[in-house]
Amino acid sequence: MSITLHKGDLPGDVDLGSVVAVDTETMGLNPVRDRLCLVQLSSGDGTAHLVQLGKDEYDAPNLKALLSDDKIIKIFHFARFDLAAVKAYMGIDCGPVYCTRTASKLCRTYTDKHGLRDICKQFLGIDLNKQQQSSDWGAAELSQEQMNYAASDVLHLHALKEKLDEILEREGRAELAQSCFDFLPTRAALDLAGWPDTDIFEH
Repeated sequence: MSITLHKGDLPGDVDLGSVVAVDTETMGLNPVRDRLCLVQLSSGDGTAHLVQLGKDEYDAPNLKALLSDDKIIKIFHFARFDLAAVKAYMGIDCGPVYCTRTASKLCRTYTDKHGLRDICKQFLGIDLNKQQQSSDWGAAELSQEQMNYAASDVLHLHALKEKLDEILEREGRAELAQSCFDFLPTRAALDLAGWPDTDIFEH
């Protein structure tokens, strides 16, 4: 595993290819209140790029260009939250999107365990250490433990996508999954607009 930490923006010479794993770390679970602190990126080659963002560092042109590039697929786990955080603090719509949690819920209907740790353990035999999940991501200097944790959240998403896609295809749910992925930016916008817990499609 190789980790590179960047402050304020992603360098313009970093090429992550046409499919990029993405995750975010924030100060909490309310994207309206809890600011975006870190964006993690990986091309799936065992290397992670961490972009640390301070309170006044959201004008990150290279990072924004990558996240909003419609020719680059962004793989998330629980994209709904990450998309809302990116929209709230960077002011951009991120897409196109693939969400491993959404894919898991559509194809792993034999379980209710759809966390990243759960699917990494089943498909890749990897037991992720989630100890740093609730740490202070707004700190000026991140610990090595925090950086290792942040990197682990993106390093395996490409491999998980491949495994989940096989089951989606086998069960005839790939098209349904794509429709869900396409809706995720709207779902995130609804969260930010005040409908986080409401199913607007209910009677």
